[in-house]
Amino acid sequence: MLLTMLRGKIHRATVRETNLNYVGSITIDEALLEAADILPGEKVQVVNINNGARLETYTIAGPRESGIVALNGAAARLGEPGDKIIIIAYALVPYQEARGFRPRIVVVDENNRAVEVKREEVWGPC
Repeated sequence: MLLTMLRGKIHRATVRETNLNYVGSITIDEALLEAADILPGEKVQVVNINNGARLETYTIAGPRESGIVALNGAAARLGEPGDKIIIIAYALVPYQEARGFRPRIVVVDENNRAVEVKREEVWGPC
């Protein structure tokens, strides 16, 4: 059996731009993608803390150390510059490995710079 587990997360990133006329996706600073171990083109879930919107899209690497986080295409309707979002990547993990699986969590500051990168235990007391 495979379980869908949190694999990587960029926590409380700030949307810098929206571009409704772009073909789609979310553009993320290449350094943040690497810190969270999320690949360009990988499917992610984006959760908007400000308005509760959730969407799935794929990532595009933006310029390294630029702090760019941009909602593109239809996703641009689900957020505004200044909104705080969480970007989440998942993985299918065999059940036997799931309890010990530790995702990479990247906490960012208001300029979308990584201030903490950690492997976090997601299982609480059972």
